[in-house]
Amino acid sequence: MHTLIEQLGSGARVIAAELRPPRAELEAAASRDAWIDTYHAVRTLTRDGTFVFLTDSAVGSKEEDNLRHLVINLGADVPRSSVVPFLTCKHSIDYSLSYADRARDHGFKALVVLGGDKRIGPARCVEHAWQLREQIRQRVPDLTLGGWANPHADAAAQVNHLMQDRVHAEFYLTQIVSHHSRDAVERFLAETSRRGLALPGMFGIFYYRSANARTLAALQDFLPVPAEALSREFGEGATAEEICARSIRALMQAGVRHFYVSNLPLARAAVTLNRILSAVQFEV
Repeated sequence: MHTLIEQLGSGARVIAAELRPPRAELEAAASRDAWIDTYHAVRTLTRDGTFVFLTDSAVGSKEEDNLRHLVINLGADVPRSSVVPFLTCKHSIDYSLSYADRARDHGFKALVVLGGDKRIGPARCVEHAWQLREQIRQRVPDLTLGGWANPHADAAAQVNHLMQDRVHAEFYLTQIVSHHSRDAVERFLAETSRRGLALPGMFGIFYYRSANARTLAALQDFLPVPAEALSREFGEGATAEEICARSIRALMQAGVRHFYVSNLPLARAAVTLNRILSAVQFEV
């Protein structure tokens, strides 16, 4: 089984799934059921050869220790090389370094280290995620680390950051993009080409399940949401899978090679992802 960084460097296209663990405030029975769905989703996806990212405090609410639950419940049948946990800077330094130690000790090969939303939840333990990655790199040098970029921001500044030695990352994920933000993605890709960025990137695609106005408005606090365009597409009869596939197809045409798909329904994650990829109609 290849590791993520090996697969990214192999020439093959990589399309991963990003799953969000159950919220810590769920009652015991609800939390147990949600974690059962998480385990089944991870097992099914990885069995199909899909890499899985597991988030950490993705939208500010306290989420359970994803690593602890994975280690306890996944068993030996899920290759750790196919699962990549997230770690934000919204924990203490001691906890964060211990998390990296445990990830390495339990056989995980990679870890995505992100800043975390400054506006909500606990304060960051460092100002910038690269500072935490630097400490993790010194402590656990054999752990592959992932960083972050935002194609919606200034392309030159984003790529300049990724070019720095201090980024301490072997790959990066991006903020959510779509076919409605193709221009921004193309500017970002042009800058990576101009600067000769060798770091592989995985671009985020959000699976919008509906055009519910309240849901889209809530999401806008955390990611760029093309609400009017999505409402129009759903109103014209497009399915959630078709809309998601349009984003992947359009950004592939723009030059994006690798993706991760966020917000897949836990109980139907693998089935939903397969439907999306079937709708893309591309050659890997």
